[in-house]
Amino acid sequence: MVPRYARPAMTAIWEPEARYRIWFEIEAHAAVKMGEMGTVPPSAGKALWDWWATAPKIDVAAIDAIEAVTKHDVIAFLDWVAQQVGPEARFMHQGMTSSDVLDTTLNVQLVQAADILLEDLDALLAAIRRRAEEHKYTPTIGRSHGIHAEPVTFGLKMAEAYAEFARCRKRLLAAREEVATCAISGAVGTFANVDPAVEQYVADKMGLAVEPVSTQVIPRDRHAMFFAVLGVIASSIERLAIEVRHLQRTEVLEAEEYFSPGQKGSSAMPHKRNPVLTENLTGLARVVRSAVVPAMENVALWHERDISHSSVERFIGPDATITLDFALGRLTGVIDKLLVYPARMQKNLDRMGGLVHSQRVLLALTQAGLSRDESYRLVQRNAMKVWESDGALSLLELLKADPEVAAALPAQVIEDKFNLDYHFKNVDTIFARVFG
Repeated sequence: MVPRYARPAMTAIWEPEARYRIWFEIEAHAAVKMGEMGTVPPSAGKALWDWWATAPKIDVAAIDAIEAVTKHDVIAFLDWVAQQVGPEARFMHQGMTSSDVLDTTLNVQLVQAADILLEDLDALLAAIRRRAEEHKYTPTIGRSHGIHAEPVTFGLKMAEAYAEFARCRKRLLAAREEVATCAISGAVGTFANVDPAVEQYVADKMGLAVEPVSTQVIPRDRHAMFFAVLGVIASSIERLAIEVRHLQRTEVLEAEEYFSPGQKGSSAMPHKRNPVLTENLTGLARVVRSAVVPAMENVALWHERDISHSSVERFIGPDATITLDFALGRLTGVIDKLLVYPARMQKNLDRMGGLVHSQRVLLALTQAGLSRDESYRLVQRNAMKVWESDGALSLLELLKADPEVAAALPAQVIEDKFNLDYHFKNVDTIFARVFG
């Protein structure tokens, strides 16, 4: 985790003290249920919760010192709690394994992280929707292969992004549900020394579902799906960021990141206004996606359990969620403050001499009785003259002056095919599909 790209709420989930507090809750809930069932004295769970009610500070340094000797993090934690609580603490962890605590805790943390990310997505969706509605009918050029294609609106660009992030939100909800499981099943997951009722009780208390078959560890296909979804969200962030970066290029300049008073764009060139935020988002997306393959590789553990996944998750759990949280927040700010230049969009639409209307003329010629190949040839030969003149010539005028075209289409019909508004007749339909 790099502090520069971290926000407090998400970072707090992964702090050692937060992790230890979840560990304690799992152990204490298990002790209470075992006390009800007669596995341990009822006084054990009460002693744990009585101590917890004093709002004790978790001494991370002291736990670390014990672990330096025991070389086992859960044992170190249990020893430290025992020092605080007294003899009743010996009934903690009855029949449980470290994985029961570690895996359930990780899933609690991932659920907490998902809740923050869902809030982030909601804020981003709200910002995108506002800009979409603001520019619903703002004409701009649609590009394929980076080349002028046909007219669209800037609102449609935003609607497209909205639909994509709405899908991301649905995926994250599903991934949250899938990873929200609890395992308190003991060694190799057989419940030999801990009753399944304990697992159910702890799961209910922690807001999780029971893991049907945990084999001592919760199956990592759940986590692989979770991190894969984070990777997809990161890719969607990058896609929108790259759109902004392209639109901010000097020769395009249809939109650009907000440039605040006093901001400097270059240490050498005072005139520069660079898309640094969206470039940063492209880089952060790569970091989040870097967690996906390790999460996939964690699925294949040996037999009922090994710990080859453990070190990986200590990195990717915090890093991927913290980075994605920051990236979503940054993208929301970019969209919210994005400077949009409709006049420049119109200028770019007009600069190619009407080439963007070529398909409508092609279709009109086919409807007038010419073959598609012949229609294409007639329009293309005139379009290439406009292209080679860099828009200095007018496609409309060339087509009206072309005897073969004029023989098939009256001048007024040709002129009608150069109506910009024609391309926006279904904007309302698209918006209704996206926004309801």
